[in-house]
Amino acid sequence: MKRRDFFKLVGTGATAAVLAPSVLKASALPLSQAKWRGYQLTYQITLPATGKVAKLWLPLPDASDTVYQFTQGNNWSGKATASAFYMLPGTQSPVFFALWQKGEERTVKVSSIVKTADRTVDLRSYQAPAKVSIPQNIQRYLQSTKHIPLDDAVKKMARSVTSQVNAHTPLQQARAIYDWVIDNVAYDNSVRGQGGGDIRSMLSREEFSGKCADIHSLFVGLARASGIPARVQYGIRIGESSLNRNLGKSGDISTSQHCQAEFYLSGLGWVPVDPSDVAKIMALESLPSNHDSISQLREKLFGSWEMNWLAFNEREDINLGSTKVSTAISRLPFFGYPYAEIDGRLQDSLEPESFSYKITSAVLVGTGAKL
Repeated sequence: MKRRDFFKLVGTGATAAVLAPSVLKASALPLSQAKWRGYQLTYQITLPATGKVAKLWLPLPDASDTVYQFTQGNNWSGKATASAFYMLPGTQSPVFFALWQKGEERTVKVSSIVKTADRTVDLRSYQAPAKVSIPQNIQRYLQSTKHIPLDDAVKKMARSVTSQVNAHTPLQQARAIYDWVIDNVAYDNSVRGQGGGDIRSMLSREEFSGKCADIHSLFVGLARASGIPARVQYGIRIGESSLNRNLGKSGDISTSQHCQAEFYLSGLGWVPVDPSDVAKIMALESLPSNHDSISQLREKLFGSWEMNWLAFNEREDINLGSTKVSTAISRLPFFGYPYAEIDGRLQDSLEPESFSYKITSAVLVGTGAKL
């Protein structure tokens, strides 16, 4: 089954729908060069029985099949008036949708099988081409958005950050922005969820703090304002970290959503970075920025992602799109959490117990799962 053909609408009384496994291309997925880990990601949803109509949307692992992540299929079980697997408009990012009428049991289970491999880009030998060229499909990552505006305040800050360390090339500028963000933005563990990712609000308050969506949106905004394409990838941590115990776990991961950042270098491609995790460990362990372990982590996460994490999508100001039976009432700043409406009233995605949902991950060992 081709990915563009995997859309499936399931009618009343359906108990299961399965998507065909990915077709792996050896040229795109060099299995011999990567240590792949398999995971099962599972949503268990029980919506309240109140109201006449309940609707649910779930973000699923990105289906682009990269050298660091590929999806082997999604399936669901339960009963619903209608359900569908579909892609976010213009993406390879799957979504599960379900709708229930009054009196129906609103319980569903959705599982995905995904494999990941740690991602590292070697920047030591990179030399920018004599003529920098940004492909047309990458140029949109230079644009201003609702939550990442490229107004005069952002451009002025970007110039200040890069000029104070005499950074001229895109790589030098990206590194200057990365270091400045780590040194100047406070990781605030009291913020709900991943934060709002709204740098306009951060600038107006003159308060640089938040969680990963805030920190990475600021990195992306400063990079774009410097002429460097950049984006945020939204997803969830699914396994234990080899870098730090605070950077991942398996089992109940209902509150383990996390986003990562990337910037684009001409002649090389996308480069992964994670300044948020450096700031997080500094905050949680009360360590200064020049502590040896922080210095090592800072170097490690400029050019790499530890893939005990998986990506859902990289869109901002999300329109969940339309199925044949429903359209979401709201646009979202990003889509990394279950989203539900009951009679047009939003459920609190940041409160798994009252929503209610549970997200779990299990490491796949051989043909089974290590729970």
